[in-house]
Order: sequence, then C-alpha cells, then structure tokens
Amino acid sequence: MNRMLISTLLLMTTATIEARQLPTYLDETKPIEERIDDALSRMTLDEKIAVIHAQSKFSSPGVKRLGFPDFWTDDGPHGVRPDVLWDEWEQAGQSNDSCVAFPALTCLAATWNPDMARLYGENLGEEALYRDKDMILGPGVNIYRTPLGGRNFEYMGEDPWLASRMVVPYIKGLQSKGVAACVKHYALNNDEEYRHQVNVIVSDRALHEIYLPAFKAAVTEAGTWGIMGAYNLYKNQHNCHNDIMLNQILKGDWKYDGVVVSDWGGCHDTDEAVKNGLDMEFGSWTDGLTMGKTNAYDLYYLADAYKQGIKEGKYTTKELDDKVRRVLRLFFRTTMNRQKPFGFLCSESHYEAALKIAQEGIVLLKNDKNILPIQGGKRILVVGENAIKMMTVGGGSSSLKVQREILPLDGIRERFKDCEVDFARGYVGDTVQSYNGVTVGRSLYETRTAEELTAEAVEKARQADVVIFVGGLNKSDYQDCEGHDRKEFGLPYGQDQLIEALVKANPRLVYVNVSGNAVAMPWLAKVPAVVQGWFIGSEAGEAIASVLSGDVNPSGKLPFTWYQQLNDCGAHALGAFPGTWRDDYKVIDEEYKEGIYVGYRWTDKQKIKPLFAFGHGLSYTTFKLGKLSADKTQITTDDKITFTVNVTNTGKLAGAETVQLYISDKVASVDRPVKELKAFQKVYLQPGESRDVTLTIGRDALSFYDEATHAWVAEPGTFEALVGTASNQLPARLSFELK
Repeated sequence: MNRMLISTLLLMTTATIEARQLPTYLDETKPIEERIDDALSRMTLDEKIAVIHAQSKFSSPGVKRLGFPDFWTDDGPHGVRPDVLWDEWEQAGQSNDSCVAFPALTCLAATWNPDMARLYGENLGEEALYRDKDMILGPGVNIYRTPLGGRNFEYMGEDPWLASRMVVPYIKGLQSKGVAACVKHYALNNDEEYRHQVNVIVSDRALHEIYLPAFKAAVTEAGTWGIMGAYNLYKNQHNCHNDIMLNQILKGDWKYDGVVVSDWGGCHDTDEAVKNGLDMEFGSWTDGLTMGKTNAYDLYYLADAYKQGIKEGKYTTKELDDKVRRVLRLFFRTTMNRQKPFGFLCSESHYEAALKIAQEGIVLLKNDKNILPIQGGKRILVVGENAIKMMTVGGGSSSLKVQREILPLDGIRERFKDCEVDFARGYVGDTVQSYNGVTVGRSLYETRTAEELTAEAVEKARQADVVIFVGGLNKSDYQDCEGHDRKEFGLPYGQDQLIEALVKANPRLVYVNVSGNAVAMPWLAKVPAVVQGWFIGSEAGEAIASVLSGDVNPSGKLPFTWYQQLNDCGAHALGAFPGTWRDDYKVIDEEYKEGIYVGYRWTDKQKIKPLFAFGHGLSYTTFKLGKLSADKTQITTDDKITFTVNVTNTGKLAGAETVQLYISDKVASVDRPVKELKAFQKVYLQPGESRDVTLTIGRDALSFYDEATHAWVAEPGTFEALVGTASNQLPARLSFELK
C-alpha cells in the first residue's frame, strides 16, 4: 500500500472521527497558517516532541492520530541515496533504490547557467518523489576557501554571487515537485578534518560578504523549506544551535519560516538546542555516525530530556510550539500536499538532463595547437585509473547506487569505435571494491608494480596517435571526500611522474582531470591540452567523449581560482588553515585571516597570476566583445544601471560564451577588492552571429557590509564596470557615478 493511499485513508478516518466535519487542518481551502494553528492545538506534548526529532536514520514521525504521515529525508545533492537500515548506514538491500547520478555541484556551478540549475532541481525532485522522499539534503553552498577542502566538490565555488545565482533556481526546481530542499551546511563549513571541533573566527564583513550571501538568497529569493546547520562552531557555539546564526540572522534578519535541521550528529546540548533555533534533530546517538546506542531516539537532546524539562518547568512551551509550527508548515508543503506531481525514476529525460549539465560544465582549460577536438588518427591510448573507476561510489554522504555509470574509457571507446582504442592503467590509486554496500562496476584489483604500470603505459604511448590521460582525484579518503581534507595540493599516486614520462614519449597528450578541486600541474607547459572533467555522474563517459570529439563545444567556466601553488591561496599564505588546537585539545580555533579576500579577490590584491583564473574556460570557436555601453552614467541609490555589450562568434563552430560583469569601487572608506563579480549571462551563438548582452545591477552590487552600523552601505562616488570572459580577461570597461 503506497503512502498516498495510507494518507488518504487516515484523512478519511480522521474526518469520520471528527463528527463528519472536516477539521480546519485538513481543509485544503484554508490558508496554511490557519491549518497549522488548528493542528497544533490538537497535538499532545508527546506528539509535539516526537515530530522534532528522528525516529530512524533518515525519518521523523508524523502525527498518525491526526493523519500526518512520517517524514522522510535523503541525502543529495547529486542523486537520491540508496535506502539504509533503520539504525545504520549500511544499505537496506533493496532492489528498487537505484538512481540517476547528476553531476557534482562544482560542475553545475561551472555551467554558469541558471537554467541548468533549474533543470537539475526539477529532475532530482522527480527522482525523490518516486522514492517517497520528502526532503533532499542539499544543495550545498559553502564557499571554496582552500583547494584542500575535502567537500568542495559538493559546493558551488568561491564566489558568493555565482553561488547565489545558481542555488536559487536549483531550489525552486526541486520544490516545484513538492520536495523540500535543505540547503547546507549553514555556515562557515570549510573544514572536514575535525569538523566537529573547528571554531571559526571571522570578521562580520567577511561573514556577510562572502560566506552568507548564497544562504541568504536561498531563503529570501528561493524560499527554501529547509536549512541544515553545520558541524563547526562560530563564536564557540555549534552551528546546529547557534544563537547568532539561527535566531538573529536566519530567523530574525531574513524572516526564515522553514525548519532548521541538524546535520547528523550535529546537536550537542539540550539547552542550546531548545533556545538557539534548532527545529529538527537527526543522527544523535544512534549506530553509525556517533556510535551511540541502538534505537536510542528517546535519548536525543530534543526528546525525553526536552520533555522532562518542560514538565519540570525548566522550559515553557513557547520554543517548542515555534519548532512544531515550522515542522507542520513543512508537512503541509510536502507530505500533506496532495497536489504533488508524480515522480519518475531513471527516466530517459533524467539521463538527458544529467548529460546536458555535464557537457555544459566541463571546462576546456588549455588547448595549444588545437589538439582538441580529436580528429584523425587511428590509434588512441587511454591511460589512468580514473578512466575505469566509478566516481558515483564513495566520497561520503553523496555516495550513490546508480542504475548505470558510463565510465570514461567506455564512453571514449563508444565514440571512437572506428579507431583502435587501447588502455593502460598507469597507476594504482584505489582498489576498494565497495562503499556502504555498493560495489564498483569494474574490478580495481592490481598486482603489477608502479614501475611495470608506467613502463606499459609509456610503451603504448609511443605507438599511439594521441594519448588521453584520465587522472586527478578519486573520492577516497584525503582526496575529494567527506570527513577528511586533502593533505597536499599535488596529484596523488605518482601521477605527475607518469604524465612527465608519457608526454616525453608522445607530445600529443590530453590530460582530463577528474576532481572537485584544483590540483598542482608542474608539467602544464609540456602538456598541450587540459580538460577539467569534474565528478559528473551517470553520463560521465559520454559527456567527456562528446567534448573530446567535438560533438559538443565546451562552454564551462571555472567557479574557483586555480592556483599555481598552495601558498597563492590567502588562507595558506597567511597560515590560516587548518587552525590551532586550544590547550585542552577539544576545540580548534581557525581564524579566517584573509577576511573577504577569497579566491580571485586575494590574487588580485596580491597581484598573483593564477594558473587558471576564476571564470576561465576556452571554446573550440572564438568570440569577440564589442564596446561596452550603459543606459546612464549616473545612478542614485534606488536606481539601476544596465550595461550592454555586443558579442560575436568569430569562429567556424556554434558555441556559447559567458559574459561576466565585475564592479570596481575606485574610492572607498574601507578596503575593497580590486573587483567583484556582480552579473553574468551565457549566450549561444552560431558562426558569425552577433547578439547584444545586457547586464543590470543596482545599489546592492555597489555595497559593502559596514561593521560599525551592521548594515550594507553604498558610498557615493566613481565605480568602474569591467566586462569580459574571465576574471583576468576584461577588455570592456566603463566608469559611472553613484550619486
């Protein structure tokens, strides 16, 4: 019996019990707030306590007496995670919980296309609906502060404006299907190692200008129904029950009406959880994350301890009723929403969406001598473990059980079936065969030595017309993985030495980097072509092959700055990562000494040349920007200004270019970045086609956060608009005045 039928029967039963008169909370013609008031007035203390904490690893109870079904969450944000056992992380062993894996969110951000974010959310929502999931635990919008961040692949890059523009349509798309988003991890979650102990020390200005804007947009523009608190601390309070973050900023300043969900095991104290804004507690003291007691849900901080405190007079029901109101509002938006569409699982349209997003997000970083696209030649050698390793398996909570994953080697062989495509592993990085009960599709077992693998690859490279090296990181511990940060900026497993040997044997080498992070490339000058392939899900192999072959003209742009060396990053240059243990070794204080100077803001300030700039990405065609114009030269604080630039495809292939607008404040009373991204638009053009691109900004694009007044300030004076195709390629410039 499905959940909708059960819910209907419960509603019918309840209506009969209520003397044949439909209670207000069941009357869909009534406003939700009236229905919430009515349902709340009917709930017992036990029922109220029950709905604010988990009853299993991923679910919380509804109110069965009143006809509210149980509420089910599931990990995203890249696909619907396989069902696990009631109390444990291990799979439940079901046969109907496979999914389509969509590209990791770094790839989505690299599309620089909000339409792709909307498509992503809608398709993910349909998969969640089919699996009876009411909330997807995603998307993630924490800022890419350092390339060692283990979970960067789940986030949307270093720039708050880019992340804001991409997260809003994702949420709207997901919630249009009646599935709640749960935006994470709020906030300042930039460490995985010792993530429960990190106490972030950051200026108010950096907090509001860099680390909060994407969360704010998720609340005030997208209307997200869920926010997940982060593991780390801010001002010595855990962010799952942090007075400043939750009560003052989120629910006070932003007027958030949704629920705050704890990260699993992120709640630590009943008193703080009661008073400091946490609404739903998950993952505390059950087998798995924190290795507590089996079936210990009554021992949660917001369970018996909270109920007993109310009975003893320690707490009133004021905070409880606010939490329950929010949970009931969530129920009416999801489980009690009878207008939800039908879900689909692993449909053709979902695979098409995953492929399209992947193709738009792949970034062509370098293409000397036009070695790409690959045309001509009969012998192709593919080298690298990442060509045969499933990247949907592993990496933490984003690990999936997919219906299919096209591996890069298989995609290349299918696309170049008229060629002789050979393979050499080249190196061994990971021989693990399963993760959380999901087995990899191809054996990674290897007995040969590193020397033997290198020798084989080099010998085969000498015989090939072109070599495609598929390497990078791999979602193993200390690579791109939840729970651990990377230990080094360089490529692991001896890949640098292998690349040097291969390019010496055959200079026609294409390097495809699979990762969610930047990596050091000491051999870059010798390698003619470099492609950033990300973790791109079920259609990985087809997407990569379509770009390498030229079937798809790459149009992705980097969502973060790719440093030449680790100390080119502000957090590392200032010794501000990973922080310092206090004397009691219970908390790590990590001061964000770089302040607002994250990514390109730092390299601009220090005049450091990155390996690849923020916003960089090449194409197989060429584009030319015309002169920049504006509809006015002076604006007031309540006005907007629109910039126009003509873009022409001057090459021989259809393609897409992303026009980027940065703003520079020429004279300010505070230290400001050289420039900041404030608008962008992706434009698709046929060969020879021209189109005007318009970019509009207002006062908010000129403002900084004033720590003295705790307000956003736009100072009158001269500003400069800089327009181009990357943060270091901004040829069109125009000054204007704010009066």
